[in-house]
Amino acid sequence: MPDNIIRPDSEEEFRFDRVREAVCINAPRIYDSCSDKDCLEDLPVLLTKPGQCLIDKAASVRLNTVNVCNVSVSLQPVPFHSGFYAIDMIFYFDVGLDAFMAPNALPMPVKGLAVFSKRAVLFGSEGSVKIYTSDCPDAPEGLSEVSQNCPKAIVQVAEPVALSARLEKHHDACHMPPLRIPESIIRRYGGEFVQEESDKDVLVSIGMFTIVQLQRDVQMMIPSYDFCMPRKECVASSEDPCELFSSIDFPTGEFFPKDHPSDSGHRPCHRSDDSDKDR
Repeated sequence: MPDNIIRPDSEEEFRFDRVREAVCINAPRIYDSCSDKDCLEDLPVLLTKPGQCLIDKAASVRLNTVNVCNVSVSLQPVPFHSGFYAIDMIFYFDVGLDAFMAPNALPMPVKGLAVFSKRAVLFGSEGSVKIYTSDCPDAPEGLSEVSQNCPKAIVQVAEPVALSARLEKHHDACHMPPLRIPESIIRRYGGEFVQEESDKDVLVSIGMFTIVQLQRDVQMMIPSYDFCMPRKECVASSEDPCELFSSIDFPTGEFFPKDHPSDSGHRPCHRSDDSDKDR
């Protein structure tokens, strides 16, 4: 190993002739992924008893905010398709509504929950070994923690787009069956959801962008330049608030709207024929 180690100061100096050595690392590798643009139309909103009482008296509703409060992800192999896995996802949306009791009345805020499920099938490769690790020091009798060599599903969700909301008279014949809601989400709303015995239902439409990935931990050989040593010193924060404020740049961009992207020299994204089909 050479004694004189060259520390690269810029990206141009990361060349193979300055590689110190080849090292083996354990890192997650993405085997397969997909992206989706879903328009979730007319999702029923679950409400607690106080919220349902307001909705039953409301003349109209408006969709104010939508946030993803949780996503449940499960993974299982696809029969007769070696290496492929089905990823089942359940999205829980925190819905903020404005309920209007009369055309010119002030809105009454109502919180509710919308649920949407979907499935994706991706390739995650094969692995039939059992993995034993020492990550669990409290294991009984000093035994190592064991896990199956399955891929890991990763779901990324962008901030949902609140599209619309409307009221509909409750129909028992076409009402969806009761859903099983996790206890942690029920506690978030302070009580059980009313899934029956309502006069009106709220249906919302939401736009959602997702990326689903399957990854495995694999061993890879990579070139090594040197250990990653920090290059700046830790500086304690100043106790003088005015001195700290003086170091902040003036937020010019907050006072002047940005130009249209077409005026800034950015080129538009080119989409393939398959991506033109919105869900």
